[in-house]
Amino acid sequence: MARVTVEDCIDKVDNRFELVLLAAHRARLISQGSQITVDRDNDKNPVVALREIADETLSPGDLKEDLIHSLQRHVEVDEPEDSAPVAAEGSEDFDTVDDVVTFDRMSEEDLLAGIEGLEPPEKSEDF
Repeated sequence: MARVTVEDCIDKVDNRFELVLLAAHRARLISQGSQITVDRDNDKNPVVALREIADETLSPGDLKEDLIHSLQRHVEVDEPEDSAPVAAEGSEDFDTVDDVVTFDRMSEEDLLAGIEGLEPPEKSEDF
């Protein structure tokens, strides 16, 4: 029975630390019931995971993406922003035109002019 070593896997995954992370993640997946892609040969899950990486039956890139996905707590989904509805003449969605919300916009020059007009707060002797 051939034993898998780090040297068998290091040419597939360059970083030894990353190899340990990927093999541990794969071993956890195997223990949760994931199908193995090599013969078990009475080996434990970490050894099976290393053998899968060494035999290239699993892609290290796919394992890495799966590991990252499993560690994410909050996955942001890009959803299109809802645009404000425009009241058209004869529209029954709005009772009056007053229901349409408008926002004031300020130009950069107006903003800078407003900032220049501000005075710094007076220093107190408490600090």
